[in-house]
Amino acid sequence: MKGCPFCDTADAVLSSELAYARFDKYPVTPGHLLVLTRRHLASYFNATADEKSALLELLDAGKTLLEERFKPAGYNIGINVGDAAGQTIAHLHVHLIPRYRGDMPDPRGGVRGVIPDRRRY
Repeated sequence: MKGCPFCDTADAVLSSELAYARFDKYPVTPGHLLVLTRRHLASYFNATADEKSALLELLDAGKTLLEERFKPAGYNIGINVGDAAGQTIAHLHVHLIPRYRGDMPDPRGGVRGVIPDRRRY
């Protein structure tokens, strides 16, 4: 789609027929990777089964790449769907965020931290 920064695959570090991965230009942590569909669509829920499989395959390949280059201690995986969930670019992408010991004081709750007051339970 014209004007979509994620439709340009020039920065791909991993690739398949239906998906590709690139490093996030505004990383949360070193090695923050985005896994994206090649086809322009906004929501995970509109992806085909084959596209979803391609995303999962590249998540696994991405983990291998990050293990080799960055050696993280853990990962967060997330998908934002819609403005209310914080999606800022309407092209399906999955965040693979490497986590490192001490990158925040208390990581307990992980992805639940999208609503900070509900992170701890």
